[in-house]
Amino acid sequence: MEIKIKSIDTIRESAREFIENIGESKVFAFYGKMGAGKTTFVKAICEELGVEDVITSPTFAIVNEYEAKGQPIFHFDFYRIKKLDEVYDMGYEDYFYSGALCFIEWPELIEELLPEDAVKVTIGVNDNDERTVSF
Repeated sequence: MEIKIKSIDTIRESAREFIENIGESKVFAFYGKMGAGKTTFVKAICEELGVEDVITSPTFAIVNEYEAKGQPIFHFDFYRIKKLDEVYDMGYEDYFYSGALCFIEWPELIEELLPEDAVKVTIGVNDNDERTVSF
């Protein structure tokens, strides 16, 4: 499936379309180059799901936990991971296999640890600065 993000002004509409099409999946691995809009799109998804907390990039924390309608949502950023041991030490399995929504940025750094049913989401930047979200 492909979703177009025409501008930052329409990102919430694109997030709603994404949510409408995720089915029962829980773990989403977001691929895209630096600046493609991974964090911005995850933020829009979380807002559409009902997260009321301030949503920020978990670059330094590695994982941020939010709550939407009484359900946890985990947002990961593995950009700064140097060794897989760091991911083992944080107890990644407790998150990935919790049944909660997990949104993972920079999954290519931990691919061997991703659940088999993780959904690969690619955000590409088009010539006209639009984004294409493919999953």
